[in-house]
Amino acid sequence: MKITVADVEHVARLARLELAPAEKEQFASQMDAILDYVEKLKGLNTDGIVPTSHAVPMENAFREDVVDPSIGLEKALANAPDRAGTFFAVPKVIE
Repeated sequence: MKITVADVEHVARLARLELAPAEKEQFASQMDAILDYVEKLKGLNTDGIVPTSHAVPMENAFREDVVDPSIGLEKALANAPDRAGTFFAVPKVIE
C-alpha cells in the first residue's frame, strides 16, 4: 500500500495539525514503511501461538482492598485553588 501526501494531509486535517511540505513527505514515507512492515507481519505463521497480553508471565497485579483511615478534610482541601466551606469551589460551567 502506498501512502500519499494527500493521505497525510487528510490525517493531518482530521488531527488539526499543520505540517510543512517537508514534514508531509517525511510522514508519507514513514507511514508507508510502517504499513509495509505490517504486511510482512501478516505473512508470519502464527498457528498454535497463544495470544498474550503481557510479554512476561504475570499473575493478577491487583492488590487486596484494604480499608484505611481517611486523610481528613483539611488535608484533602489543602491544595485546593478555591474552596467553599468544606467543598472544592469550581467555576460554573452550565448556564
